[in-house]
Amino acid sequence: MGLCMLSLNHLSHSQDYKQIHADMVVVDGHNDVIYESIFQGKDIGRRLNSGATDLPRLKEGGVDVQVFAVWSDDAKWKTGAFEHANAQIDSLEKMVATNAGTIALAKSVDDIDTILKTGKIAAIIGVEGGNMIEESIDNLVRLHERGAKYLTLTWNYNLPWASCAAMESKKMDSKAKGLTNHGKAIVKKMNELGMLVDLSHGGEQTFYDVLAVSSKPILVSHSNAYRLCPHFRNLKDEQLEALKKNGGVIGVNFYSGFLDPTYETRLKKIYKKQVGEEADMTKSTWSMYDQLSKEAKYEVDAPLSKLLDHIDYLVRKVGIDHVAVGSDFDGIESSPQGLEDVSKFPLLTKGLLERGYNKADIAKIMGQNFLRILKENER
Repeated sequence: MGLCMLSLNHLSHSQDYKQIHADMVVVDGHNDVIYESIFQGKDIGRRLNSGATDLPRLKEGGVDVQVFAVWSDDAKWKTGAFEHANAQIDSLEKMVATNAGTIALAKSVDDIDTILKTGKIAAIIGVEGGNMIEESIDNLVRLHERGAKYLTLTWNYNLPWASCAAMESKKMDSKAKGLTNHGKAIVKKMNELGMLVDLSHGGEQTFYDVLAVSSKPILVSHSNAYRLCPHFRNLKDEQLEALKKNGGVIGVNFYSGFLDPTYETRLKKIYKKQVGEEADMTKSTWSMYDQLSKEAKYEVDAPLSKLLDHIDYLVRKVGIDHVAVGSDFDGIESSPQGLEDVSKFPLLTKGLLERGYNKADIAKIMGQNFLRILKENER
């Protein structure tokens, strides 16, 4: 009788997942649509045929708070990166002004609360890459004044003051790893400003150096579990334990390559099969994936179960209060089957219900945990 009732309740929750999703505050902690679409002149106020993000699809996906990442390739922007960051923020502000009935820029948790009461999407700025402050704490302050709520310390290149995961994963002088004294000063200033320190892309030594310096909970906005997918962008068990002690939050990344260790092998196999003997196997995964048919892309994409597996693992390691969502949409070429764009977020809620999570715990993962550390950093 008890098992039967449990099954019926489970079925009821699964059927009601859309309403359950709609009733929650949903926060996506990382999305690259500024660089991918807005900065390229595309109008995300209308439904696009390209990319994973636009305002109609955000509304359809029930996304209440969207972090818009400001990004510049370190190799391309060796100079002028601060100006480039400001130009991207300009483009975001223009988009928000054009669509003032749908979206508004939030610079604080109080702003978020006010915006959500109007039924609009709250836009938050996250700066992905410390190269954009050009080593200047004054530039950091200026980006914060424009609304930047977090700084991802590094991208895929080392900075003079912090080392990244991509470089630390290779042979690198141990003395050059981690934060310099200037890097520590930057972290301390971020704490003072109430600006989240984001350690996605950060090297292991940088990770531990930040935790030793920061007086506030840290964010890992878009990373997964190394134990399930041993990629340098994912966190090892020891890092997860340290994150829990810090009170921080990790946002699960939707990228198939960070979810499924067989992704790249599967992609290359299907790409070569579709393109034929002339297939260029030196191409980037993005270029290969882009040439595939819709059906082949689906075959290459990680199963949704892989994303749910990472959430399960992270919850076991750090607890339900420390796991969030950072999709990385428009910064990745492949996301899980069924989660092709931002309109599909309700299917993640459905999957969590089917895994046995209750509504309160799902609400934490889907938004409350991110908002908690945002507030704790503002104090």
